[in-house]
Amino acid sequence: MARILVIEDNAANMKLTALLLQREGHEVIEATDAEEGIRLARERLPKLILMDVQLPGMDGLTATRLLKRDAATSKIKIVALTALAMRGDRERMEAAGCDDYIAKPIRYREFLKVVGKMV
Repeated sequence: MARILVIEDNAANMKLTALLLQREGHEVIEATDAEEGIRLARERLPKLILMDVQLPGMDGLTATRLLKRDAATSKIKIVALTALAMRGDRERMEAAGCDDYIAKPIRYREFLKVVGKMV
């Protein structure tokens, strides 16, 4: 199916996300911080990036802005993974360049639906 980069610092969330994606036949690339994720995005050119918003060091929205400004990675779809589901958060994520977002905790049917429309 598709090559998907997951940038997530929480081990349990990474395990669940990778399992769900692999069960659907996707190739999963894992990064635990934004810097590693940006490097892997440039090297591996995934079809989709699932970006945790709250990461150690550089946050996910800053990483998204950098990837969307880079000609090599600007066309990659980015979906924010966030526990932030407050009023105005969708707008902040879209302003940063996210193509959609998935609220945590992940509900697998919704998760697979969003991933499916991106790949």
